[in-house]
This record gives sequence, structure tokens and C-alpha cells, in this order.
Amino acid sequence: MDIEEFRGTYQRILDEVKVAVIGQDRVVELLLTCVMAEGHAILTGMPGLGRTLIAETLGQVLGLAVRRIQFTPDLLPTDVTGTEVIDSVHGRFQHRFVPGPVFAHMVLADEINRSPARTQAALLEAMQEKQVTANGKRHALSQPFLVVATQNTVDTEGVYPLPEAQIDRFLMQIEVRYPAEDAEIEILDATTSLARRTVRRVADPATVVAMQQFARVIPVSRTVKDFAVRLVRATRWERKEEGSAPSPRRSRRHWWGGLRAPEDPDRVARHLRWGSSPRAGQALLRAAKVRAIARGRAYVTREDVLSVVHPVLSHRIILDHRAGARGMTAQRVLDTLVEEVVAEAAPKATSSRMKTLLMGMKR
Repeated sequence: MDIEEFRGTYQRILDEVKVAVIGQDRVVELLLTCVMAEGHAILTGMPGLGRTLIAETLGQVLGLAVRRIQFTPDLLPTDVTGTEVIDSVHGRFQHRFVPGPVFAHMVLADEINRSPARTQAALLEAMQEKQVTANGKRHALSQPFLVVATQNTVDTEGVYPLPEAQIDRFLMQIEVRYPAEDAEIEILDATTSLARRTVRRVADPATVVAMQQFARVIPVSRTVKDFAVRLVRATRWERKEEGSAPSPRRSRRHWWGGLRAPEDPDRVARHLRWGSSPRAGQALLRAAKVRAIARGRAYVTREDVLSVVHPVLSHRIILDHRAGARGMTAQRVLDTLVEEVVAEAAPKATSSRMKTLLMGMKR
């Protein structure tokens, strides 16, 4: 596979999905990027916006085996992963594993936060290790494997928030918004008449795996890696190392008692209780590689990283309770954080000629 083949297949997949999915081009592209980056995705938003339709249509176009799990409060972990049963064969009893719906290429975890933590945790091993352990035996999952979860907002009834360890395993959190007026009229025309929009299969599991592997070999320069690391580290409070010199400013403590660095009023990180893990940096580069190839480039730029920073980091930061009281949101914090990092990473003027050049670029 080469860049032109990857780009052509990528575009054909997008065009075919958009035949059935109307007014959600950004969501479709981000979800396909997530698939090619070998990651899992969360689709957030109000019910009725077509989140399930988007996932099922993409799986159909990719030629993947799609299994849907409706998460409810009474769902058990074995209903997701499968269970061991005892069969009688020729008068002898033997154990047999019955695979659950997680054994598929794409698992649609519908309304994942309507089940308690014990059921949500059933996906942890599958999402990270691509396997399921039952009765001490490991069962490998199909390749490719990805989880597309839909999550209701905390304002809706009967939801259980996802734990931090699980939500960090999702490469992206994609917000599905209301469609534009013209798109909504087109949706009504397409769904209230006899004509039905059908899609055809464009790829197959082997093609998806080949595209995922090709995306991994795209090189990333040290400058872009440093930029991605800066974005991730900017979400964290740096803890003071033992034996280091005391800070001239007075250290503050989080409301739960943990020590944090002296507060800098100019840093947006003061609004965050927890920052992003190193997994966030991995996700940034994997998604940026796919975006670069989709645009016909064999190299990654800072713009590729910035284009995916919001869906990759928005669910990996936890705001301080005081930030919530001030009306701060994760999107607003990320916007300010990106501005800070971009300003710090900008080239510094070291001579009068360079200062004149930079001033002209700013204008």
C-alpha cells in the first residue's frame, strides 16, 4: 500500500458513509480517523442525533462484523464478554466457552454509561489487550477490533459516569451536534419517503488492517513530537521533586489534600484537577498520522496535531471544582491551553532582522 492508495480508499469510504449519514461530515471523518489509528471512540450528544446510525453505517461500508450491546442497569459482565458452560458430550462433561457480543470487529456499546461500573469494566481488557480472559484462558479478539460507545450527558436520567481508567482508553471523544437547517430538511426528505438510502461495502477487514499498519510507518519529526508532548504536559500540575530547592512562591494544595505546584495566574492548568496521561500523546500522534496521509502527505505537521487535539484531550482532563463554579468548560480550557503552547513554541526573535520578519508575519 502507498499514500495514493490509502488516500483514495479513505475518501471513497467517507463519500459512501455520507450517502446515508446527513449533516455530520465532521463526526464521520473523526470516527474514520479513529478507526485507522487503531483506537476506540466515544460519541456524545443528545439522543436522536444518529450516533448509532453513524457507527453502523461505517461498519457496513468497511465490511466489518458489527455487534451492538444495549447497556442497561441489569446487564452483567458475562453478557458482554461471554461465559463458560458445561456440555455433556458422549456421556462426558466438558467446559466450553460461549463467546459474547464483544467478539466482533466493531462493538457498538450503546448508552454505555447506563450500566454500573462492574459491567463497564468488562470492556477494559478487550479494549487494551484485544483479548478476553475466561476461567483462566485467554481468547483473542478479531482484527481489527474497536469499540464505538455512545454516551448520554450527565443531565439525562439514570447514568453512571465512566471511571477515569476506562475513559482514558478511548482515543477520541467526538461530540455529535445538532445538524444545520438545510441538513435537517434533507434528513426529513430521506427518512419520511419510500426511497431508502443504502450504502455499499468499500473495504474489508484485511484492507482496514493494512491501512492501520501503513499509518504506523509514517515518520514524525522530533519537533512535532516535542509539540505534542508540550500539549499533553501543559494539562498537568508539576509536582515538586524531593530534595529540590524550595519555591519562592507558596505551594497550594488540592481540595483532596494533594500538593500542587505554586499557582501561576497566567496558566490555564490551574483550572484542572487531573491532566492527561502519556496515552494522550500516543493518541495525538496516531490520529495526526492518519490525517496527514488522508491529505496526501508522508509527514506530520503541527497543524495535523492541532486538528485532533480537542477530541483527543477533551475527555482526558478533569476540571477543578472551582473551575466548574466559574463556568469553565473542557473546550474553553483546551482553547486557552492550545494558545499558550502555540505561543511558547513560536520562534523567538534573536536579531533585529528576525524581529522585523516576525512582525510582518503577525500582520
